[in-house]
Amino acid sequence: MTISKTEAKQLLERMIFEETEPQDWVEDVWSLSAVHGEISAKLLEAFYALIEVCPEEKLDSFLQSLLSEKLNNY
Repeated sequence: MTISKTEAKQLLERMIFEETEPQDWVEDVWSLSAVHGEISAKLLEAFYALIEVCPEEKLDSFLQSLLSEKLNNY
């Protein structure tokens, strides 16, 4: 069964940002450096855009490969 885009987004957010909310991460980076903060905001925007345009099957496959790789590294 393929996971939904919402589920994929949530899983990827947890893998990337761990316990930090994505927008909080951007603000934290911005507080350290305006240039890096602007870049992080653009990266987050691109992250959400890619999830939106990517078919659920591709997101599911991508997540499975990431999780498999992570398990193999332990």
